[in-house]
Amino acid sequence: MSIETILLWVAVLIFVSVVSSKLSDRFAIPVLLLFLAIGMLVGSEGIGGLYFANAQLAKSIGIVALIFIIFSGGLDTSWKDTKPVVWPGIILSTAGVLLTAVITGFFAIYILKFSFLEGMLLGSIVSSTDAAAVFSILRSKRISLKQPLKPLLEFESGSNDPMAVFLTVGFISVMTTQNMGVLALIPRFFLDMGMGALVGYLMARFIVFFINRLKLYYEGLYPVIMISLVLLTYVIAVFLKGNGILAVYLAGLMLGQAEFPNKKMIVRFHDGLAWLMQIAMFITLGMLVFPSHIVPLIGAGLLLTFLLMVVARPVSVLLCLLPFKISIRKKVMVAWVGLRGSVPIILATFPFMAGIPEADTIFNIVFFIVIASVLIQGTSIPGVSKMLKLDAPWTNRTSYPLAFEKTKGIDAELTDMIVPYDSEIVGKMIRDLNVPEKCLIVLISRNDKFVIPSGTTVIEGGDVLLVLANMADFSMFQQTVAQLQKNQG
Repeated sequence: MSIETILLWVAVLIFVSVVSSKLSDRFAIPVLLLFLAIGMLVGSEGIGGLYFANAQLAKSIGIVALIFIIFSGGLDTSWKDTKPVVWPGIILSTAGVLLTAVITGFFAIYILKFSFLEGMLLGSIVSSTDAAAVFSILRSKRISLKQPLKPLLEFESGSNDPMAVFLTVGFISVMTTQNMGVLALIPRFFLDMGMGALVGYLMARFIVFFINRLKLYYEGLYPVIMISLVLLTYVIAVFLKGNGILAVYLAGLMLGQAEFPNKKMIVRFHDGLAWLMQIAMFITLGMLVFPSHIVPLIGAGLLLTFLLMVVARPVSVLLCLLPFKISIRKKVMVAWVGLRGSVPIILATFPFMAGIPEADTIFNIVFFIVIASVLIQGTSIPGVSKMLKLDAPWTNRTSYPLAFEKTKGIDAELTDMIVPYDSEIVGKMIRDLNVPEKCLIVLISRNDKFVIPSGTTVIEGGDVLLVLANMADFSMFQQTVAQLQKNQG
């Protein structure tokens, strides 16, 4: 195949994948399924007829893609929202994953007639969750979830992949290493997680220190250097026997809260890179599967999916959240939205490389479980959230035609403030609002249009004021508006 033909296929697949993502918003179809379907269509048993059975290459592409997807997820996480649910999230992403793996593993032993270790391996592979699929479905229905469900689910899904990777690699090691028992995984767990967390923390500190002093002449090189630092974080953690995925996620989480030059550009770049990685990964995994091999496993796959949804996940969630003051309705919702995602399919390629006898069966059953989980659970999420009265209006992020990046030496940031329709400041000019001297209203978003304000600009109900100020001055401005409301009342 010529390089031009390869480039043609790459261009067409990326184009079709991006355009097809519009279907996700319109018909509530998770993007994951669309990308997988495109891969299956161009595969050896699809209309494309491209034969692909290289599990090693698929695994390598999956790992590289996962590195940048996980890093972008950490970078985009709001620590302010996540902080109140850190401990429930950590317990769900460790003990919860372990419980899910063990319970599902025993079901696999009974249904598929697997050995103990083969069952535990399958349970480990499908033990992690993917919140991205959940929120893409909710976004298409224009609904969200009440607090603290959204940050809890986002944090859990971002932080539970390292545990799933550890369990998968651990059980493969037990199966392929002589005289190694399951108990040997306990000390390995502390080394794996401890070293991964340490490397992630130290690399995040180093990256902030390094980027702040690098002062590159070409701004376009900042995302490039960040790519190398992300890969370096993963590799150093792995070389030191730590969990590379955990290191990358923690580094991203810390960088998301830090201040460094061109941060917004780097965040946007990695968001786009993460999408490109998802497209490449899902299409590759879709091409790797042979649908005819899945057909004989549909019955067992449906039963395992059902038991994972109604037994393994709910039991693990309810036990893990028992110490926390979270209502039973919210616990049920957390249990129900445990959709499987890309990570289980990537992990399902690992047994091929290790020479596990049931590798083909494991890969095909995992592939089916992921699709069935997203289709069955995913389509029911909007209805379940409404039934449990945990749905909330979806709020779109306003995209402003200007950007402000907080850097050292500037104690200010852009903050938006919504003016209620019944507010007493409606109908008043800006110069009559007693705005603090160091508080500047730089832009007003009004009816999907933008207004450049002056002192004589009249405030209207529903306006979104974009205010440049430090938090102290912004709070003073809010208090001034509240006091005006009180005096008028």
